[in-house]
Amino acid sequence: MKKIFSQTEVRAAIAKMAEKILRTVEEPRDRWALIGIHSRGVPLAKRLAAALREKGSPEIPVGSMDITFYRDDMGEARLNPVVQDTDIPFDLSGRTIFLVDDVLYTGRTIRCALDELMDFGRPDRVRLAALVDRGRRELPIQPDVVGETLLADADQRVEVHLEEVDGEDAVWIADKRGSGKE
Repeated sequence: MKKIFSQTEVRAAIAKMAEKILRTVEEPRDRWALIGIHSRGVPLAKRLAAALREKGSPEIPVGSMDITFYRDDMGEARLNPVVQDTDIPFDLSGRTIFLVDDVLYTGRTIRCALDELMDFGRPDRVRLAALVDRGRRELPIQPDVVGETLLADADQRVEVHLEEVDGEDAVWIADKRGSGKE
């Protein structure tokens, strides 16, 4: 694997995402909420909320979502998937929801997240924030806010590592069949 973004670059990308949200989203800030998609979207959403607060935004509620049972490839998945809690401790009605994920690739994860989100209520708007957009979409889903764009080949894997989950902040790229850090 090859490290392509360092801790400094990951943190700068999160700050860039917060700035873009503040600059481009017109809905009232007191109606915003962030929902991170497990697993790395959750700490990313918390960091994004903190970055927005540092830039003068009011406290923004943060929730988490596990899309495991909404996936269209469950038959291909492991027999014992790791299922985490979905925790949305606020009413979605009247809110602008930012779905937050680490890597946007085919768009299938976001489609699942939208399906699950609608089971919890009907927000006014849903926006998408991704730390890394790696292109090659299979579905017509595009991010509203991106930290970095990285056009990786189809035979490559992009991995975001976050301190809270992996003990480091970094973005790595590798061949899908490759393993281990170089």
